[in-house]
Amino acid sequence: MRLPWSTHPYIRTHEGWLYLAVVIDLFSRLVVGWSMKSRITTDLVLDALLMALWRRSPKNKVLIHSDQGSQYTSHEWQTFLKHHNLESSMSRRGNCHDNAVAESFFQLLKRERIKKKIYVTRTEARSDIFEYIEMFYNSKRRHGSNGQRSPLDYEKAHQKMVMCV
Repeated sequence: MRLPWSTHPYIRTHEGWLYLAVVIDLFSRLVVGWSMKSRITTDLVLDALLMALWRRSPKNKVLIHSDQGSQYTSHEWQTFLKHHNLESSMSRRGNCHDNAVAESFFQLLKRERIKKKIYVTRTEARSDIFEYIEMFYNSKRRHGSNGQRSPLDYEKAHQKMVMCV
């Protein structure tokens, strides 16, 4: 399993910015971990990764792909990866194509949700983004790479196929 990673977009509210970090499973495009905070910090990305680890409980080494932001090059991040048997992979400087799955997710989020809303509070934005990820994107949003199935439906179909073999 390879998980791409990013910390965009910047979500504007009347209270100030809100930042989103996600962990996406490359196999199904399922958002398995996410976190939102008012600042881009190592805690922002660690919280998203902790959610992904809690949801997936990987038994083998997992490749975690990120950009070269300071939160990913920090000692705390690198130590966390080693402690949890995770391997770091970083995009080339200035190359958004290295993290295309995460960038695609953020473009969908912006187009389908963020650009259509004006958030008064960070709490309102968090609630709306939670709903988008957990109630729409993971369970209903169809993907061409998944045979026009949602990430959850794609994983369920794959699990059924594996169980039949």
